[in-house]
Amino acid sequence: MLKNMQEVLEYGFEVLNRVYFDGELPPIVITIMSSPRTNGHYTVNEVWRSEEDYLHEINISAEHLNRPIENIMATLCHEMVHYYCALHGIQDTSQGGRYHNKNFKREAETRGLMIQQAKYIGWSVTSPSDTFIQVLRTNGIEKPLDINRDGERMYMGFVGGTSVGQTGTAGMMPVDTKKKKSSTRRYQCPCCGNRLRATKDIRVMCMECNEQYIKID
Repeated sequence: MLKNMQEVLEYGFEVLNRVYFDGELPPIVITIMSSPRTNGHYTVNEVWRSEEDYLHEINISAEHLNRPIENIMATLCHEMVHYYCALHGIQDTSQGGRYHNKNFKREAETRGLMIQQAKYIGWSVTSPSDTFIQVLRTNGIEKPLDINRDGERMYMGFVGGTSVGQTGTAGMMPVDTKKKKSSTRRYQCPCCGNRLRATKDIRVMCMECNEQYIKID
């Protein structure tokens, strides 16, 4: 199932590279991995090796795949802007890549993204413009299925394994799979995706984005 989403992201990279970057961006590895605190990231270093080549990575958060496809693609394009800036020597962030400056805002907004400022992370809050959404529709970019990783959910059937120096199966033990009712509530910032738990209903602000957390369950 995840393969379908991976293929859409890779196709999206091709389309956005052609439409907004004149095809300048070299091949990159696109991953879907756990990243509950961010919607995505771009690696400054070339962290992947393919034969004799070394490649950068763009990761899309597995926890935040439950967003509309236009927002997922806006995150992809956001990271592509970082890639473009790195290739062209444009300093678009500071504070270890956390704070997004006006150089990033300028480059992102020329590529169909709408950028808002948030405390501590700068011009980073990203959403798709109507023109950007139309590019996706024109090129047939759609969400293949509704899927995301629920990092809060634990599920296990059997625990087993082989210790170093052993052969065979060790300690196959049944585990209680009955889900216990939780008294906690989960809240999420609608901008940066940061989450928190509380044992009662609360009202709390995200100091990074100046947005009120919303209750998600």
